[in-house]
Amino acid sequence: MEKKSTVWKKLFLSTLSLSMFTFGGGYVIISLMKTKFVDQLHWINEDEMLDMTAIAQSSPGAIAVNGAIVVGYKLAGLPGVLISVLGAILPPMMILSLISLCYDAFISNSAVAAMLKGMESGIGAVIASVVWDMAAGVVKQKSFFSGFIMIVSFLACMVWKVNVIWIILAAAAAGVIRTMWSEKRGRQK
Repeated sequence: MEKKSTVWKKLFLSTLSLSMFTFGGGYVIISLMKTKFVDQLHWINEDEMLDMTAIAQSSPGAIAVNGAIVVGYKLAGLPGVLISVLGAILPPMMILSLISLCYDAFISNSAVAAMLKGMESGIGAVIASVVWDMAAGVVKQKSFFSGFIMIVSFLACMVWKVNVIWIILAAAAAGVIRTMWSEKRGRQK
């Protein structure tokens, strides 16, 4: 394993660069975090990334910060949390501070408006990629329960227009019940 200071430095620079060059919100950064921490650095595996994504998405707050907290804790404990969160929040804080100073100029600039409009398509594609990767992870598990929860959640959101909070709570409750039932069955054997 690498020295703590090396891990801390890589963790800070990774979360800083991910946060600095990510546009489109938390779902976009999840894909980039997977590329960085799973594919490039090999600090976590795909299953851990799926679990971390679920935790980051279902926790209150920004997905990017929640993801940084989970990855930072996994890699370096509490110091890792502090380092990764600092790396994740510095770029948006600096950019928002700058934009707030120049807000009037930005809001009326047609070039800025056109750039933001063009970025929407790219962001949609990245979000679709994240959904595809997460769904592929569920399908790889070959678990009827997980597949069923995924399909019912999709239908509840897209067809029946159920509030996402209720879907998350119901899926979490189903997971708890399933785990408790599995543990009870395991003890009876």
